[in-house]
Amino acid sequence: MPELEPLSQLIIEPAVRAALQEDLGRAGDVTTEATVPAQATARAVIAARAQGRIAGLDVARCAFRLVDASLNIAVQIKDGNDATSGDAICLIEGPARSILSAERVALNFMGHMSGIATATAAFVKAVEGTTARITCTRKTTPNLRAFEKYAVRAGGGINHRFGLDDGILIKDNHIAVAGDVRAALEAAKARAGHMLRIEIEVDTLDQLQQALDGGAHAVLLDNMDESTLRKAVEINKGQATLEASGGITLETVRGIAETGVDLISVGWLTHSAPSLDLGLDIVFD
Repeated sequence: MPELEPLSQLIIEPAVRAALQEDLGRAGDVTTEATVPAQATARAVIAARAQGRIAGLDVARCAFRLVDASLNIAVQIKDGNDATSGDAICLIEGPARSILSAERVALNFMGHMSGIATATAAFVKAVEGTTARITCTRKTTPNLRAFEKYAVRAGGGINHRFGLDDGILIKDNHIAVAGDVRAALEAAKARAGHMLRIEIEVDTLDQLQQALDGGAHAVLLDNMDESTLRKAVEINKGQATLEASGGITLETVRGIAETGVDLISVGWLTHSAPSLDLGLDIVFD
């Protein structure tokens, strides 16, 4: 897997700050302030309670440091690496109140992101030995897209476009309004600059041929069975990047990859992957 580039703090901090404001509300952490002495210090560990791929440590670290910059955080397992149940992922030392007040926000981000990374890693493993690569979609949680797409990368997948502004993807509804595949492509090519790639969604092999004749850079093959996908690969002859999409599961992804498509997009990775079970515990030496 390529080296995992970290998320910018310019992206991380506003989201984490908003989450802390949501959690601490108007009065702060009244439970911790009522039960934990202000001068108490503690040592805590964030540990895996299930096996999975880790993602989101910088986000968790931001939560702790926004609450209290004096906290000392030592990472034991980096993003993009696997943990087994019981493994210590990071250690936190410092004022006990601060650790407890930041705990839930840190774990919410890390658990969600690690769940996406874990699911992605399973899909990537399932297609090993083929030329297909696993990619995500724009089916993401509002305001968390950068975090979720980072988690896909931590799982060994690659990212589709980040928004409507960084690539042209002509879907079935665009085609319906434009008139047909050819008309939609011609309009897109007239509008696109030389740096903007054009992908178009097709439902049939006839539409695929129209897309290739129209000069599409990539073609999304929507809800095609394996037999049809193989025919699509034969028709394409390497002209355009072929992306298989639609209802793909861990059970079906290997067969789809073996048809010879270049990309397999899985919306489930970001909209439905279960959170990885992580926990924070106070450590007593």
